[in-house]
Amino acid sequence: MRKDYDVVVVGGGPAGMMAAARAAECGAAVLLLEKNRQLGKKMLITGGGRCNLTNAADIPEMVDNIPGNGRFVYSSLHRFSGQQVRAFFGKLGIKTKVEDHGRIFPVNNRSGDVVGALERYLRQLGVRVRLETGAKGLVVENHRCQGVAAGEEVFTAGGVIVATGGLSYAHTGSTGEGHRLAEEAGHRITALFPAAVAITCSDGWIKGRAVQGLSLENVNLTLYNGKGKRLAAESGDVIFTHWGLSGPGALRVGRVVALEKQRDPAAVLQGKLDLFSERTARNLEEDLQQCISAAAKKSVKNLISSLLPERLVKVLLDLAEVAPETPAGEVIKARWNTLISLMKGLPLQVTGTRPLEEATVTGGGVSIKEINPRTMESTKIKKLYFAGEILDVDAHTGGFNMQVAFSTGYVAGEAAATALRETLDEVDSVGVNYD
Repeated sequence: MRKDYDVVVVGGGPAGMMAAARAAECGAAVLLLEKNRQLGKKMLITGGGRCNLTNAADIPEMVDNIPGNGRFVYSSLHRFSGQQVRAFFGKLGIKTKVEDHGRIFPVNNRSGDVVGALERYLRQLGVRVRLETGAKGLVVENHRCQGVAAGEEVFTAGGVIVATGGLSYAHTGSTGEGHRLAEEAGHRITALFPAAVAITCSDGWIKGRAVQGLSLENVNLTLYNGKGKRLAAESGDVIFTHWGLSGPGALRVGRVVALEKQRDPAAVLQGKLDLFSERTARNLEEDLQQCISAAAKKSVKNLISSLLPERLVKVLLDLAEVAPETPAGEVIKARWNTLISLMKGLPLQVTGTRPLEEATVTGGGVSIKEINPRTMESTKIKKLYFAGEILDVDAHTGGFNMQVAFSTGYVAGEAAATALRETLDEVDSVGVNYD
């Protein structure tokens, strides 16, 4: 049977664009379908609009930062690593830089340039791009994917790659169509949950907006269950909101909160925030004692405000039952011990997370038990491939999710193209056409 294309890719995000590019590099005639009016809509807002492309971590560390089935993408990461991602974009004219925690951004901090470079490359490769064209269904016959139904059209193909993302940031187009397509083809979708997400708290001083908008750098956030068992501990920056905590440090813990609440909605969870992660309680006590010796008559509020934001100091003093204007030298040792304990472990009553729609990353997805990790091909339907966030793979923030998208997209594109090289009928060359 004559095919319209060698490969049809559904989804124009990082995984889909990389899959289309790699398939075309391997000589395939490729069609890329994207339901939005533009490609890479979610990429444009990642990394605060700067596009956190990948991370400088080596592959073992990468896997450690992919708590959701990281071992599954081990082969993909080796096939297309973080270094190769940087080299790839370097060839497209996108120079990159390494920032804190190994995060890699374009030097000019413009995500639009990254998406633009990918679009131009697809055009150079002859990839045909159809915008505002969502997939209605997969054409499957005899356990083999034969194409994609989109609108009133059916595009036949030798191989189909589904890279439609998860359910996070739904306004960018990630609304679950890929999961429906996968289920209709017979795949199992594991329970979806917010994987990189802010946490909600019931503490009065948080809900009362006493510290709303306050940012803290390099703190430790530890999560415990109702029996005091430690469930997670992460370091990073956090931001107080009127409903809880956001920021990189909180987003990592949010994944564990979401899973605990998924298992038991009534689970009681508690957090502790170490405001001085680089100092022990003893070091902190010594530092405070020096400050007190130098300014015993200074109010305790002003003394501690030299170490922490004033709004947070007021919260600490209230919890420790210390009057703010009390001279520091008159605060009894028991109260200082309480204050130090709060600074090293500010208690939080964690109630849950923000909804999946607000999450940075979707956890769950197409079961990896039904995907070949070396090719991203379905083990249930021949010539059907999956890549990116649609898979039951999720990583911490910091460029790791983008790397997973690029790596799995690259592998899927190459596998779909090379598998057809000797078996497909000859197809006409198709030039790019942005409809």
